[in-house]
Amino acid sequence: MKITKVIPWLISAPAPYLDTANDNQIRKDREYVFVEVNTDEGITGWGEITGTSYVSNRSVCASLKHVSKLIEGDDPRLIEMIWNKIFRAFTYMGSRGATTNIISGIDIALWDIRGKVLGLPVSELFGGPVRDGIPIYCHPNDGSSVEDMAQHAKAIVETGQKSMKTDPWHPHHEEEKNGYLTGKLSAEAENLGADRIAAMREAVGPDIEILIDCHGRFDAPTAIRLARTLEPYDIFWFEEPVPVESIHALKQVRDNVNVPICVGERIHTRWELLPILEQELADFVMPDVTWTGGISEIKKMATMAEAYYVPISPHDASGPINVLAGAHAMASVPNHYRVETSRAKLNAYDVFTDAPLDIRGDKIYLSDRPGLGIELDRDYMRANALEGYRD
Repeated sequence: MKITKVIPWLISAPAPYLDTANDNQIRKDREYVFVEVNTDEGITGWGEITGTSYVSNRSVCASLKHVSKLIEGDDPRLIEMIWNKIFRAFTYMGSRGATTNIISGIDIALWDIRGKVLGLPVSELFGGPVRDGIPIYCHPNDGSSVEDMAQHAKAIVETGQKSMKTDPWHPHHEEEKNGYLTGKLSAEAENLGADRIAAMREAVGPDIEILIDCHGRFDAPTAIRLARTLEPYDIFWFEEPVPVESIHALKQVRDNVNVPICVGERIHTRWELLPILEQELADFVMPDVTWTGGISEIKKMATMAEAYYVPISPHDASGPINVLAGAHAMASVPNHYRVETSRAKLNAYDVFTDAPLDIRGDKIYLSDRPGLGIELDRDYMRANALEGYRD
């Protein structure tokens, strides 16, 4: 078996975020990047890279077309060899970020192919699951009023969810027109964030985990002040309090707050994770399987974290392949906490896939179909693909 082509799919489609509290669909157009790897035996694998910006999505799609030439003719069973071949091809321009995004999409697709060839789910290829169902967490509607956030959080709990994450200051972060983050937050925004979390805690009770996401937007003193403000509401973790470029800023926060710290969605590969673990800078780590190097790399990162007894919780801000790849990778990981799902309900993904994701309560259950367990709907993909980014 040989790889014949790598095809990037750039999809622009309505993303219905379900407002559980009011049972309404909130329509937000967004882009998805899916990766198709074809073989000479007709077996296709699917991956995903979905980024968070216009520029990043188009950059990785352009790169994928060139990387395709690099690995065409390679045996898709040689997943580790192909991972390193791509990684080292970018070494003089920096082997992180865009490089590991590209690797991720291809790596996930290769594991999908491997499972299909063997007739086994990807989760069975790593020693089998250690749990029945993969725990998940979700999000209430960021940016809504104090009352609406509390109502939505309560409605989420009523569906069986036990953990949720929010950025309580959204969308009031201070940012210059040139994109530079000031690291500050107005007093009004600080108070609004505290009011939102207080209302959420009152609505969901003491037993539900409330996770806080700072999106790496604050300077050290602002992050410290915000964490201290939210401490009375028993927050489960305080995520990316400062920009990820400086572990020294992270240490300042770590040394001055009494809440668990989580980092990782912008940590790429085991090499960037290592100093976080060695310097004991985080209580949880959350690499993204579609950005950090795929299933191959996140499994290695999970094992590293296990040696420090640090739980791992894959990040998700994209589509169905991200959720499924993270779940398959975590099925055999003893130190797994939860897989993130960026929505309160995942039925919005059904338009992409030939089978719905099996969500029951606060867990996702993997099917016994081979590979990742789904196929993407080509008719829907073609109808929503941008010109030049499809089969």
